[in-house]
Amino acid sequence: MRSPAVPDRDPIGWCLVLSLGFWALCLVRLTTPSSFYFDEVHYLPAAREYLALGSFTNREHPPLGKELIALGIYLFGDNAFGWRFLPSIMGGLTLFAGMRALWFASQSRFATVAYGILLATGFYLFVNARIAMLDIFMVGFATLAFWQLAAAVREPETSRARLAFAGVALGLSMASKWNVLLVAMLPGIVFLVARAMAGRRRLLMSRRGAPVPGITLLEAALWLGVVPLAVYALTFIPAWFFANGALGSPGAPSGLIALHHQALTLQESVVKSHPYQSRWPQWVLNSRSIWFLYEEVDGAQRGVLLIGNPLTMLLGIPALVWAAREGVVRRNWAALGCVLIYAASLGLWIAANKPVQFLYHYFLPSMAMLGALALALDAIRRSGRQWLALAPLVLATGLFVYFYPILSAAPLSGNQAFVQWMWLDRWR
Repeated sequence: MRSPAVPDRDPIGWCLVLSLGFWALCLVRLTTPSSFYFDEVHYLPAAREYLALGSFTNREHPPLGKELIALGIYLFGDNAFGWRFLPSIMGGLTLFAGMRALWFASQSRFATVAYGILLATGFYLFVNARIAMLDIFMVGFATLAFWQLAAAVREPETSRARLAFAGVALGLSMASKWNVLLVAMLPGIVFLVARAMAGRRRLLMSRRGAPVPGITLLEAALWLGVVPLAVYALTFIPAWFFANGALGSPGAPSGLIALHHQALTLQESVVKSHPYQSRWPQWVLNSRSIWFLYEEVDGAQRGVLLIGNPLTMLLGIPALVWAAREGVVRRNWAALGCVLIYAASLGLWIAANKPVQFLYHYFLPSMAMLGALALALDAIRRSGRQWLALAPLVLATGLFVYFYPILSAAPLSGNQAFVQWMWLDRWR
């Protein structure tokens, strides 16, 4: 990471305003539809079982996301508000944490605010913050972790507490969904590589040098390795207390290792084709969508479409190329960090032995890509072409407004109303 020649003021006020405004928008029609939709049909019944400690179901995914959905039901009732309120909170928190992470990484006021606008109008965060699925918790906790990691590098005097917080957040992210596994390994790997490249004689115990002065490699292994795994394991405690199918009971896995073997088998056993399945090149090109909802419900024809913002998803591709070059040639660590997170989160799905994959797996890579785009726009602004840096933000916001009816389950004119937004046949 590096600081600009003239330090910017911390835009924390803008971070708060944008995050609260985004969360308020998420609350509009949060309870529409009033019944389950899309993958809520899997996670809400599982959350009810966690709440009652009845049957141990949905074992193919780790437990935390379902436990948090169950907490929402406990606090606010078994209704659409109770199901989706905590995901909406996590959506607003993800936006705030993402902006704070980019601020500490870049020290650029413009890039930070631009990133907030890009995330808020990028479609992925908005749609996932309004449905009771696991992805918003996985991405949210991962973003919290990278906020604290970037702050630890920028402010070494607070690094111990921040690294501990990041370790907990990484564990919670993994305990929400496994998509984040390679990304969760990155901080520890980067710390190891940075210290090894410094050529320290006392590699394990030296407190000098990047990325966080004052923290030994051994201590970093505690916060970024042991703590995440311990937190991850602790979220499985309810698995031993279900009335039916608890760990160690007859016919059930004997423990955590056996449970993970079973979960992997369940993940890889889904081979039946699905009308909305897709592969990673389609995610990158934004050439495939998923209709989370399209039916007459709650008195009107309504739709919820998951797709990336048509402008920023495509602009993000050259931005990643620029960020890779900046990171390698100019040692812009913020830009290189976005590329590494993107590569790790997308690479998992390129290599994964899972035949049926879906567009929502691109949620985490898209977050990193938009970070690279925000940094690229900031570089354009610094070159003197401010209008060229602002234009994508204005156009992205305009596209979000245009697509808003089919992102937010707004009432539509009829069952063919979707046609006006279907710019590509594969979006149907």
